[in-house]
Amino acid sequence: MENNLAVLKYGGSSISTFDKIRKVAAYLQKRVSKKEKLVVVVSAMGDTTDHLLENVARVTDHPNQEDLAMLLTTGEQQSIAYLSMALKQLGVQAKSLTGYQAGIQTVGHHLKSKIASIADQRFLDLLTTNEIIIVAGFQGFNEYGELTTLGRGGSDTTAAAIASILECPCEIYTDVDGIYSTDPRLYPKAQQLSQISAGEMMEMASLGAGVLESRSVEVAFNNDIPLYIGKTLSNEKGTWIVPDDEMLERKAVTGVAVDDDVIQVVLSYPTTDFKLLNDLFNLLDESEINIDMISQIDDENYLQFSFTAKHNDKIQINALTGVLKETYQDLEIVLNENFVKLSVIGAGMRDMHGVASKVFRTLIENDISFSQVTTSEISITFLIDHENNQKATEILCETFNL
Repeated sequence: MENNLAVLKYGGSSISTFDKIRKVAAYLQKRVSKKEKLVVVVSAMGDTTDHLLENVARVTDHPNQEDLAMLLTTGEQQSIAYLSMALKQLGVQAKSLTGYQAGIQTVGHHLKSKIASIADQRFLDLLTTNEIIIVAGFQGFNEYGELTTLGRGGSDTTAAAIASILECPCEIYTDVDGIYSTDPRLYPKAQQLSQISAGEMMEMASLGAGVLESRSVEVAFNNDIPLYIGKTLSNEKGTWIVPDDEMLERKAVTGVAVDDDVIQVVLSYPTTDFKLLNDLFNLLDESEINIDMISQIDDENYLQFSFTAKHNDKIQINALTGVLKETYQDLEIVLNENFVKLSVIGAGMRDMHGVASKVFRTLIENDISFSQVTTSEISITFLIDHENNQKATEILCETFNL
């Protein structure tokens, strides 16, 4: 593809007012004056999506998912129209496209769809006569021609997917100035990273770092597309997320991610009847609930099984455990919301020994207890009490010079 082509994405906070939209348009005009061709993906303005959902509550308590998707896509449709108008006011040749018009085909749940395909020829044709194509993020259409949305972080995913089919870099602009070693609100001395590997970023995103959704990083990672994240209209340098083999130096630990959007579910049953677990997983599948940090204790007479999930799945989890109790009357269920997931992440863990023992010793020496642990090639994740969140983050950052 052309080497002067890039995909840019602007989140809702970046275009939350008409003044901000005009300023973004002026910045984009400068880019195209340097002979760049741009595809710009935008979210809905500010709190538009929240306001649309508030309006739904005035109409019904049980909205149809297809209707909800139809409604929610109107937020981004407003954004692309306003930005296109602002660009044309500045003399820039621009074309706005909904997800449907852009050919973003999806599969799955109406409100949690995944991108199946995007036809690149549509973009290539339009770029011959336009300097900027503006695409509504967060949306697409399914095999029946129905409008769908991509769920949380959907606009980031849209941008990364378009960059992948056009084989060009993707720049994501938001209200933060890059990726930090940890959340600066928990550890003010956190270092901004000029570069991070896609593998590490994907791990950080999936383990709670809220700057980017893991799906967008995964799309870029799978297609060797460089991702950039920076602050909208800022002169400060942001962070490049690059393919793993482009990292010149690998630290043992790159960052500490914290996820407080977590509940722990503990099921206890006075027999080792594994039919219970089979029924549990069937219900979780039917409810499309993702779980992690699974652990199990059993002996001849007793089974204890625990897992973690997201807070917004609490209502569905209560419902499905209620269904289980109808069959397994002695089943005891405890939901604990007083935990956070704390993860230590670094690609250097693959090659450097002693990282795990150093993390364990640091927590133990500082009287920070943990109830569950999971690991991957480049991460170690602990479930700890919420009250120890900041203390543990600070201590681990100091230990590994983050």
